[in-house]
Amino acid sequence: MPVQRIPRRRALRLAATVVAAPFVLRAAPKPAHPHGVLSGEPTAEKVAARVLADGGNFVDALVAGALAGAVAAPHQTGIGGYGASLILARADGKQILAIDANTAAPAAARPDLFKPDAKGVVPGQANEFGWLAAGVPGILAGLQLALDRQGTRPFRELVAPAIQVAREGFKVSDGMAKTLASFAPLAKSHEGGRALFFKDGAPLAAGDTYRNPEVAALLETLAQRNSVDSFYRGDIAQRIGEVFQKYGGLVTAKDLAAYQARAVEPLRMEWNGFDLRTAPLTAGGLTVFQVLNTLRELDWGRGRAGDLQSPSGAPDTDGRRLQVAGTAQTHARLEALRIAWADRLALLGDPDHADVPVAKLLSADYARATADRVRQAVKEGKVLAHAATTRDHTGTINLSVVDRDGNLAAITLTHGNSYGARVTVDGLGLTLGHGMSRFDPHPGHPNCPGPGKRPLHNMCPTIVLRDGRPVLAIGGRGGRKIPNALFEVLTRHVGLGESLEAALAAPRPHTEGNLNLELEAKWPAAEAEALAKLGYKMKTAASATLSAAAFDPQTRECRAAMR
Repeated sequence: MPVQRIPRRRALRLAATVVAAPFVLRAAPKPAHPHGVLSGEPTAEKVAARVLADGGNFVDALVAGALAGAVAAPHQTGIGGYGASLILARADGKQILAIDANTAAPAAARPDLFKPDAKGVVPGQANEFGWLAAGVPGILAGLQLALDRQGTRPFRELVAPAIQVAREGFKVSDGMAKTLASFAPLAKSHEGGRALFFKDGAPLAAGDTYRNPEVAALLETLAQRNSVDSFYRGDIAQRIGEVFQKYGGLVTAKDLAAYQARAVEPLRMEWNGFDLRTAPLTAGGLTVFQVLNTLRELDWGRGRAGDLQSPSGAPDTDGRRLQVAGTAQTHARLEALRIAWADRLALLGDPDHADVPVAKLLSADYARATADRVRQAVKEGKVLAHAATTRDHTGTINLSVVDRDGNLAAITLTHGNSYGARVTVDGLGLTLGHGMSRFDPHPGHPNCPGPGKRPLHNMCPTIVLRDGRPVLAIGGRGGRKIPNALFEVLTRHVGLGESLEAALAAPRPHTEGNLNLELEAKWPAAEAEALAKLGYKMKTAASATLSAAAFDPQTRECRAAMR
């Protein structure tokens, strides 16, 4: 498909906003300049804002910001990170595209690759850390596909800021240093890790300067060629394959050549006059939509949170009815989430390689049946029986963009956990994501490893439309916490009509199907106590971090909020 060209402009005529993964909730003020920027990853923010200010469009800003952020946040992601998920929406609402840039397993991968023990644990965490944990990196291919489809600037121009960051470097943060120290023995076991993460034989410490001249040189080569193609097919791909083989990994040059980022049709649902689009499998959006469908069946929406009541039925006179109702509503949301997570962990995988019941899980019949189970659980004051495992929630960044014309996009890109597989390609400075850890290691599972398979992941960038026009791009970081946080915000903003800022600010629960329940610190104490009595195992913990960019087609106003 030919690249769609938009005339270059030296200044913005209308507002533009870029948002990357934040640490606190902030809302965009009315811009004093023709664009506004909010971000928790300052390098990605500055680069994306600069592209927009120079007349670049939403994809140009997204690509440049993602490349720079991937270099500036090496503990969270990188151009060797295992994957990315993107969603793009033109302002007219007629072109909405998701891009699957998830990792692919090498051809040598087999369902029994990791052989878990009786407790389900892979010996030596071989699926988590080391060369077997890394599949084919997908991020660069996804960015190139987005640029080819809807960008206006050449790759060589957009990658220049990332090259500068890699050359000049930056100070190592306390968090980055702590993580480096934890995997120093693995990093020291190969040439690439020693070159990148050590100074005078010791791991880089907080305050040291981190530089990556090898990645800078790699990106300069790609810039000269104005494409990422040789990363996958050519001399660079050959070098990557050779290093994998040197250290006992499975990825070959042929695996890289076979890799394709895929343009895919987003999942879609309508609720309360909004049209929601999210990345399909192997992304996490199906789980979000499954729970939203259940709430819709429970009459959640248009300012109502359903008509559920706890079995105790507190009297009106003591002023506790709202508290009781609130607990019942939270109980219902949690049970709907737990059912969706049980389905996710048992049934989902790469639909190109497994029989995955997507249509059934998103059907009206299944939503009604799930809603009936939830109603009964709330009525009886019980919790449903499910078993599930939990995972860590680190190693990801998100970027949401709206440009001067009201085009919106969101991208999430990740290593997995901090520093991913924690191995680095000699001579190229590529720290690799551990995408193979996202497979279920049990043979026969829909999400078990296999040649060319893409693992289940939690990234779920989402676009919201109203009256046929995109009005919101949203995504997040936080591993398995991302779908739950996104569900909670969409429930409040789209379902109940709360403002975007209020929906983001509200405390969020987190569960992964079992009875382990995480509540944010500001959750009402009385309700937390009531939930504990139902049987949930309580813990206080932070939610995922979400970032959102919003656009009003009528007023042309841009807003951004994040938490």
